[in-house]
Amino acid sequence: MDMQMPKPGAPHQQLAKLAGNWVGEEKMMPSPWEPKGCTATGRVKNAVAIDGFVVIQDYEQSRDGKVAFRGHGIFSWNDAKKCNELVWTDSMGGTLQVFAGNWKGDVLEMSNEGPQGNTRCSFDVSGGAYKFLMSASQDGKNWQPMMEGKYTKS
Repeated sequence: MDMQMPKPGAPHQQLAKLAGNWVGEEKMMPSPWEPKGCTATGRVKNAVAIDGFVVIQDYEQSRDGKVAFRGHGIFSWNDAKKCNELVWTDSMGGTLQVFAGNWKGDVLEMSNEGPQGNTRCSFDVSGGAYKFLMSASQDGKNWQPMMEGKYTKS
């Protein structure tokens, strides 16, 4: 008997909206990592992979023409939990972080609770553009914006 392989569904097709090569300006807010804040250039490569089940992200941030930060993520749909998940690692230490959340229209809102506190982010793909916002909170109540990026397809 042949086993039917699963096929990507609507939640996977929603994630595919992130796909593309994006480049744009980022604004880093003052934080312990960047006391004065700064601007940078972000390059995001989001590719649909694993037969349409995931989107793989490769990210680079450049400042003054040099790569200052790199990250790698895998976006997926967790059917048991009925949410999107993002497994993320980056050059700030390489530990894996798992974000979870859902789409509200064309905006994927996700959050993570970890040893450094709480982080929430949004990936907005409305209107053919790509916007990213990240905020942090120690207590989960008082949020500080950390970063915003606005990108266009490159």
